[in-house]
Amino acid sequence: MYMKEITVISGKGGAGKTSITAALASVARHAVFCDNDVDAADLYLIFQPENMEEHPFASGWKAVIDAGKCTVCNLCMDYCRFDAIQTDKTGIPKVNPYKCEGCRLCERICPEKAIVSQRNNNNFWYVASSRFGTLVHARMGAGEENSGKLVTQVRKRTKEIATEEHLSFIINDGPPGIGCAAISSLSGTDLVLIVTEPTKSGLHDVTRLVELISSFNLQAYAVINKFDINPAMALKIEELMKTRHIPVLAKLPFDKQVVEAMVEGKTIVEYSPDSEISSKIREIWKILGAEQVVLNQ
Repeated sequence: MYMKEITVISGKGGAGKTSITAALASVARHAVFCDNDVDAADLYLIFQPENMEEHPFASGWKAVIDAGKCTVCNLCMDYCRFDAIQTDKTGIPKVNPYKCEGCRLCERICPEKAIVSQRNNNNFWYVASSRFGTLVHARMGAGEENSGKLVTQVRKRTKEIATEEHLSFIINDGPPGIGCAAISSLSGTDLVLIVTEPTKSGLHDVTRLVELISSFNLQAYAVINKFDINPAMALKIEELMKTRHIPVLAKLPFDKQVVEAMVEGKTIVEYSPDSEISSKIREIWKILGAEQVVLNQ
C-alpha cells in the first residue's frame, strides 16, 4: 500500500500553520498525525488527545561540579567559553545549567575529576488517540537542545504506526523557521504545504523557507492565510511562488471564527463547516490527496 507523508510548514510563527493542519485533520481520512514543532507543540490543544504511550527523550549534557572534590583551581572557569561556571558564596565554582552548552570541556580538563556531565531527561514524546486518529507529539523542556533529533524520533514512530495500521497518509505539523527542527521535518517527506501570511516579515521568512525547500528538491504547494489584510503583500508572495514554480492552492480570508473555533477547542471545519475557509480547506485536501495518485504512477 502506498503511503504519503505531507508536511505543513511556515517561515514564521503565527502564520496559521497549526490551525490549517488541524483543519486538514477534519477532512483527511486514513491518516496519522505528527506534531514536529517539538519546541512549542500545540496541535494537541485542538486534538485534545488521550496519551497512550509516554517515552523520555535524552537531550544534551549539563556539567555538574562535585564540591567535595573541587580544589578551586578555576581551570573550568578560565576555559568555559560560555561563561557558565561562576563561584558561589562559598568560593566553589558552580555550573549555571541555563548557560551550559554541554561541550564537556570542563569535564575533560578538570585535574581532580570533580566534574561530570549528566544527560538531560526533561523531554518526552507521546503516542495519543484523538477524534481525528492517532497523534504523535512531544514536549521539550525550556532551553533544551537536540530538537532535530526529537523530530526524527516522533516521525519514525509515526511512520511505524502508519505502516502497522495500513494508513494512506501521514500529516506533519512542522515547526516555523528554517532551523534544525525544520530541516528534520523536511528530510524524507513527500510533499510540503507552505503556510504564509501577507506581511513584510512573512514575505522575508517564506523566501528563506522556499530556498530551504528547494535544496531538498521537494514538491511544494502554498497557502496564503489572511490574504485580505494586505492584498498588495499577498500579491508579492504570489509572484514569489510563481517564480519558484510553487502553486498557490488557496488564499484564505481573515475570519474571526477561526479564533472562536480555537477557543472552543475545535477546528474551523468543525466549528463552521459552511464557512468559506472550510470550503477552501476541503479543496486543498482534494488536491493534496489526489497528489498521492499522481506520485504513485
